Amino acid sequence: MIDSLGRLKQILKKNKLDAALISSISNITYLTNFSGFSKEEREAYLFVAKNSQYILTDRRYSEAVKRLITAFELIEISSKNSVKEILEKLKSKHKIKKIGFEGHNITFLEHKKLLQRFDDSNHRSLESLRIIKSSNEISKIKKACELGDKTLDYILKKIKLGVTEKQIAFEIEFFIKKQGADIAFSPIVAFGKNSAFPHHQTTDQRLTTKDKFVLLDFGVKLNNYCSDMTRTVFFGQPTSEQKKMYETVLEAQKLAIEQLNNETIASQIDKVARDYITSKGYKIIPHNVGHGIGIDVHEAPRLSPKSKNTLKSGMVFTIEPGTYIPNFGGVRTEDVVVLEKSGPRLLTGSPRKLTIL
Repeated sequence: MIDSLGRLKQILKKNKLDAALISSISNITYLTNFSGFSKEEREAYLFVAKNSQYILTDRRYSEAVKRLITAFELIEISSKNSVKEILEKLKSKHKIKKIGFEGHNITFLEHKKLLQRFDDSNHRSLESLRIIKSSNEISKIKKACELGDKTLDYILKKIKLGVTEKQIAFEIEFFIKKQGADIAFSPIVAFGKNSAFPHHQTTDQRLTTKDKFVLLDFGVKLNNYCSDMTRTVFFGQPTSEQKKMYETVLEAQKLAIEQLNNETIASQIDKVARDYITSKGYKIIPHNVGHGIGIDVHEAPRLSPKSKNTLKSGMVFTIEPGTYIPNFGGVRTEDVVVLEKSGPRLLTGSPRKLTIL
């Protein structure tokens, strides 16, 4: 089985690159299994050539790197040995002309300096690095999803008259962290009309008998891998229109999942769900129908109207259609799916049937 570093070197060979400069924390974690660097600051780089690989960081991390990242040679960044100087030395040592880098991660100035230093560069070649998950990665995502399922069971018991959106969001985060994990993103909790905003900013609004809609969107991060799930439940008996919205979204999700197979075009899956929802008289979905998930909660592939991704065995992604009516409410159902040779398999296990609290 090819490991993550082997996969990167295959990409170098395929794209005729002499080396790759890895700057994002997500890819550094993927390639080294070390997640101790800050996402807010530029604290490390990986430099991977055909037959050698290096980690560039400062002395704060030197001892941890020596102990935990044995497959990479450490080069310590300091005032006397800057990143610029290190790259110049590596370029000369390995006769690097063409380098791959992460276009979505580096700044304009960093890119400008790269172009000055190397004869050629390619920012698209590394986009597919994490798109196919190993069995070990899938197992980790599954465990994160299982904790997400337990979180939903826990939180449904906390939804009572008068509770605020923020209190429920806090309970979600508290429960996940109590299990030794972390949240993959700030939970979205939306009551009543607030559920009509797909990315609602959770507020101090209290739950009333008039609200009905309770939308919960949250994720778990466990052992560096994420889950993501959305459920819309009802506080009290829903109206016929609210039931129709729920059933429409659920059926759209089922149809999309049924269409999944190897070599399916991602945009077609988006279209299946989108077309079904509009066929029932609702407005077009204002977001993508799905996204890849792994070390990041949003990564490749993307299931959108313009996606060029082809879905293949080993890819893990969400399917999350929704419909939203301003000043009335919204429904979204989201699950994590792994595409296998035999077809799709749900990694989230929570029931999808209409739930009344």
